Amino acid sequence: MKNCPYCKIEVGGNLKKCPLCQSKLNGDGERPYFPKQTTLQIQSFFYKIQLFIVWVVVIMSGGLDFMFGLRVWPGLHIHWSLIVAMWLIVFEFGIMRLFKRGISSSRIMTMFVMLVLVMLLVTSYYIGFFFIVAEWVCPIVIMGTIIANFVLAMIDKSGNSMVYLLTNLIVGIFPYIVFHFTERDCPIAWIVCLLVSVILFVGAVIFKGREVVSEIQRRLNV
Repeated sequence: MKNCPYCKIEVGGNLKKCPLCQSKLNGDGERPYFPKQTTLQIQSFFYKIQLFIVWVVVIMSGGLDFMFGLRVWPGLHIHWSLIVAMWLIVFEFGIMRLFKRGISSSRIMTMFVMLVLVMLLVTSYYIGFFFIVAEWVCPIVIMGTIIANFVLAMIDKSGNSMVYLLTNLIVGIFPYIVFHFTERDCPIAWIVCLLVSVILFVGAVIFKGREVVSEIQRRLNV
Protein backbone atom coordinates (compact mmCIF):
# COMPACT_ATOMS: atom_id res chain seq x y z
CA MET A 1 0.00 0.00 0.00
CA LYS A 2 1.24 3.47 -0.81
CA ASN A 3 1.80 6.14 1.84
CA CYS A 4 2.31 9.88 1.98
CA PRO A 5 5.56 10.98 3.69
CA TYR A 6 4.06 14.35 4.64
CA CYS A 7 0.48 13.56 5.71
CA LYS A 8 1.50 10.23 7.27
CA ILE A 9 -1.47 8.40 5.78
CA GLU A 10 -1.81 5.20 3.80
CA VAL A 11 -3.58 5.35 0.44
CA GLY A 12 -5.12 2.29 -1.18
CA GLY A 13 -5.39 1.66 -4.89
CA ASN A 14 -2.88 2.87 -7.44
CA LEU A 15 -2.98 6.66 -7.01
CA LYS A 16 0.24 8.52 -7.81
CA LYS A 17 -0.38 11.60 -5.66
CA CYS A 18 -1.68 12.11 -2.15
CA PRO A 19 -5.39 13.09 -2.16
CA LEU A 20 -4.71 15.63 0.64
CA CYS A 21 -1.48 17.44 -0.26
CA GLN A 22 -0.94 16.21 -3.85
CA SER A 23 2.59 15.05 -3.00
CA LYS A 24 4.11 11.99 -4.65
CA LEU A 25 3.26 8.78 -2.81
CA ASN A 26 5.81 6.22 -1.73
CA GLY A 27 5.46 2.45 -1.77
CA ASP A 28 3.89 -0.11 -4.06
CA GLY A 29 0.43 0.39 -5.44
CA GLU A 30 -2.45 -2.05 -5.25
CA ARG A 31 -4.94 -3.13 -7.85
CA PRO A 32 -7.40 -0.34 -8.71
CA TYR A 33 -10.68 -0.37 -6.82
CA PHE A 34 -12.77 0.25 -9.94
CA PRO A 35 -12.39 -1.47 -13.34
CA LYS A 36 -11.43 0.63 -16.34
CA GLN A 37 -14.33 1.56 -18.57
CA THR A 38 -12.68 0.48 -21.81
CA THR A 39 -15.97 0.30 -23.74
CA LEU A 40 -16.92 3.85 -22.81
CA GLN A 41 -13.43 5.07 -23.67
CA ILE A 42 -13.65 3.50 -27.14
CA GLN A 43 -17.11 4.98 -27.70
CA SER A 44 -15.91 8.37 -26.54
CA PHE A 45 -12.90 8.19 -28.87
CA PHE A 46 -15.02 7.41 -31.95
CA TYR A 47 -17.54 10.09 -30.97
CA LYS A 48 -14.73 12.66 -30.82
CA ILE A 49 -13.47 11.51 -34.25
CA GLN A 50 -16.85 11.96 -35.90
CA LEU A 51 -17.34 15.30 -34.10
CA PHE A 52 -13.98 16.47 -35.45
CA ILE A 53 -14.93 15.35 -38.99
CA VAL A 54 -18.25 17.20 -38.76
CA TRP A 55 -16.57 20.47 -37.82
CA VAL A 56 -13.87 20.01 -40.46
CA VAL A 57 -16.58 19.70 -43.13
CA VAL A 58 -18.46 22.74 -41.74
CA ILE A 59 -15.33 24.92 -41.69
CA MET A 60 -14.07 23.75 -45.10
CA SER A 61 -17.44 24.25 -46.80
CA GLY A 62 -17.72 27.72 -45.25
CA GLY A 63 -14.25 28.61 -46.49
CA LEU A 64 -14.90 27.36 -50.04
CA ASP A 65 -18.24 29.16 -50.15
CA PHE A 66 -17.48 32.54 -48.56
CA MET A 67 -13.76 32.95 -49.29
CA PHE A 68 -13.41 31.28 -52.71
CA GLY A 69 -16.96 31.84 -53.94
CA LEU A 70 -17.46 28.21 -54.99
CA ARG A 71 -21.00 27.59 -56.24
CA VAL A 72 -22.32 24.01 -56.30
CA TRP A 73 -25.97 24.86 -57.12
CA PRO A 74 -26.62 27.66 -59.65
CA GLY A 75 -30.17 28.48 -58.54
CA LEU A 76 -29.41 28.59 -54.84
CA HIS A 77 -30.38 31.94 -53.31
CA ILE A 78 -28.29 31.57 -50.17
CA HIS A 79 -24.80 30.31 -49.47
CA TRP A 80 -24.75 26.52 -49.83
CA SER A 81 -22.36 26.15 -46.91
CA LEU A 82 -25.12 27.35 -44.57
CA ILE A 83 -27.31 24.42 -45.65
CA VAL A 84 -24.41 22.00 -45.16
CA ALA A 85 -23.73 23.44 -41.71
CA MET A 86 -27.45 23.25 -40.85
CA TRP A 87 -27.63 19.56 -41.74
CA LEU A 88 -24.45 18.61 -39.90
CA ILE A 89 -25.17 20.62 -36.76
CA VAL A 90 -28.73 19.28 -36.52
CA PHE A 91 -27.38 15.78 -37.05
CA GLU A 92 -24.71 16.23 -34.38
CA PHE A 93 -26.70 17.95 -31.66
CA GLY A 94 -30.13 16.57 -32.47
CA ILE A 95 -30.20 13.13 -34.03
CA MET A 96 -27.13 11.79 -32.22
CA ARG A 97 -28.78 12.59 -28.88
CA LEU A 98 -31.65 10.24 -29.70
CA PHE A 99 -29.52 7.11 -29.83
CA LYS A 100 -29.18 6.57 -26.09
CA ARG A 101 -29.78 3.47 -24.08
CA GLY A 102 -33.29 3.12 -22.73
CA ILE A 103 -34.96 5.13 -25.52
CA SER A 104 -37.64 3.19 -27.39
CA SER A 105 -37.33 2.39 -31.07
CA SER A 106 -40.55 4.27 -31.82
CA ARG A 107 -39.22 7.47 -30.32
CA ILE A 108 -35.92 7.21 -32.17
CA MET A 109 -37.63 6.54 -35.50
CA THR A 110 -40.32 9.22 -35.06
CA MET A 111 -37.96 11.99 -33.97
CA PHE A 112 -35.43 11.00 -36.62
CA VAL A 113 -38.04 11.15 -39.39
CA MET A 114 -39.47 14.48 -38.18
CA LEU A 115 -36.05 16.12 -38.01
CA VAL A 116 -35.08 14.87 -41.47
CA LEU A 117 -38.39 16.03 -42.97
CA VAL A 118 -38.01 19.52 -41.50
CA MET A 119 -34.48 19.73 -42.87
CA LEU A 120 -35.67 18.50 -46.28
CA LEU A 121 -38.42 21.13 -46.38
CA VAL A 122 -36.00 23.94 -45.51
CA THR A 123 -33.42 22.72 -48.03
CA SER A 124 -35.92 22.16 -50.83
CA TYR A 125 -37.38 25.63 -50.27
CA TYR A 126 -34.08 27.26 -51.21
CA ILE A 127 -33.09 24.76 -53.90
CA GLY A 128 -36.46 24.86 -55.66
CA PHE A 129 -38.02 21.44 -55.01
CA PHE A 130 -40.29 22.44 -52.13
CA PHE A 131 -43.57 21.27 -53.66
CA ILE A 132 -42.13 17.88 -54.61
CA VAL A 133 -40.94 17.32 -51.04
CA ALA A 134 -44.10 18.77 -49.46
CA GLU A 135 -46.61 16.95 -51.68
CA TRP A 136 -44.87 13.62 -52.29
CA VAL A 137 -41.82 12.92 -50.14
CA CYS A 138 -43.36 13.99 -46.81
CA PRO A 139 -46.61 11.98 -47.04
CA ILE A 140 -44.83 8.86 -48.31
CA VAL A 141 -42.24 9.00 -45.51
CA ILE A 142 -44.93 9.68 -42.89
CA MET A 143 -46.99 6.72 -44.18
CA GLY A 144 -43.97 4.47 -43.79
CA THR A 145 -43.40 5.79 -40.27
CA ILE A 146 -47.03 5.23 -39.31
CA ILE A 147 -46.95 1.65 -40.58
CA ALA A 148 -43.68 0.95 -38.76
CA ASN A 149 -45.02 2.44 -35.52
CA PHE A 150 -48.20 0.39 -35.88
CA VAL A 151 -46.14 -2.79 -36.10
CA LEU A 152 -44.03 -1.74 -33.10
CA ALA A 153 -47.16 -0.89 -31.10
CA MET A 154 -48.58 -4.33 -31.81
CA ILE A 155 -45.48 -6.18 -30.60
CA ASP A 156 -44.39 -3.78 -27.84
CA LYS A 157 -45.30 -5.18 -24.42
CA SER A 158 -44.38 -2.03 -22.49
CA GLY A 159 -46.87 0.21 -24.32
CA ASN A 160 -44.29 2.93 -25.00
CA SER A 161 -44.87 2.80 -28.76
CA MET A 162 -48.58 3.64 -28.58
CA VAL A 163 -48.07 7.37 -28.01
CA TYR A 164 -45.89 7.66 -31.11
CA LEU A 165 -48.39 5.71 -33.17
CA LEU A 166 -51.18 8.10 -32.11
CA THR A 167 -48.92 11.10 -32.75
CA ASN A 168 -48.11 9.88 -36.26
CA LEU A 169 -51.80 9.30 -36.94
CA ILE A 170 -52.52 12.93 -36.07
CA VAL A 171 -49.66 14.06 -38.31
CA GLY A 172 -51.14 12.02 -41.16
CA ILE A 173 -54.61 13.55 -40.74
CA PHE A 174 -53.64 17.17 -40.03
CA PRO A 175 -52.48 18.17 -43.56
CA TYR A 176 -55.80 17.06 -45.07
CA ILE A 177 -57.64 19.26 -42.56
CA VAL A 178 -55.43 22.22 -43.47
CA PHE A 179 -56.07 21.73 -47.20
CA HIS A 180 -59.80 21.38 -46.55
CA PHE A 181 -60.19 24.61 -44.55
CA THR A 182 -57.94 26.57 -46.92
CA GLU A 183 -60.15 25.34 -49.80
CA ARG A 184 -57.22 23.92 -51.73
CA ASP A 185 -57.04 20.60 -53.55
CA CYS A 186 -55.35 18.03 -51.37
CA PRO A 187 -52.51 16.15 -53.16
CA ILE A 188 -53.21 12.49 -53.82
CA ALA A 189 -50.31 11.37 -51.63
CA TRP A 190 -51.75 13.17 -48.59
CA ILE A 191 -55.18 11.62 -49.26
CA VAL A 192 -53.60 8.16 -49.28
CA CYS A 193 -51.74 9.09 -46.10
CA LEU A 194 -55.07 10.10 -44.51
CA LEU A 195 -56.65 6.77 -45.47
CA VAL A 196 -53.69 4.84 -44.09
CA SER A 197 -53.90 6.84 -40.84
CA VAL A 198 -57.61 6.09 -40.40
CA ILE A 199 -57.18 2.40 -41.24
CA LEU A 200 -54.32 1.97 -38.76
CA PHE A 201 -56.19 3.90 -36.08
CA VAL A 202 -59.12 1.49 -36.48
CA GLY A 203 -56.65 -1.39 -36.34
CA ALA A 204 -55.08 0.00 -33.15
CA VAL A 205 -58.53 0.30 -31.54
CA ILE A 206 -59.44 -3.26 -32.54
CA PHE A 207 -56.22 -4.93 -31.43
CA LYS A 208 -55.11 -2.60 -28.59
CA GLY A 209 -58.32 -0.87 -27.57
CA ARG A 210 -57.55 -0.55 -23.87
CA GLU A 211 -54.05 0.76 -24.48
CA VAL A 212 -55.37 3.36 -26.92
CA VAL A 213 -57.98 4.60 -24.45
CA SER A 214 -55.56 4.67 -21.51
CA GLU A 215 -52.94 6.50 -23.58
CA ILE A 216 -55.45 9.14 -24.67
CA GLN A 217 -56.69 9.56 -21.10
CA ARG A 218 -53.15 9.86 -19.77
CA ARG A 219 -52.10 12.44 -22.35
CA LEU A 220 -55.27 14.53 -22.02
CA ASN A 221 -55.51 14.10 -18.23
CA VAL A 222 -59.10 12.86 -18.40
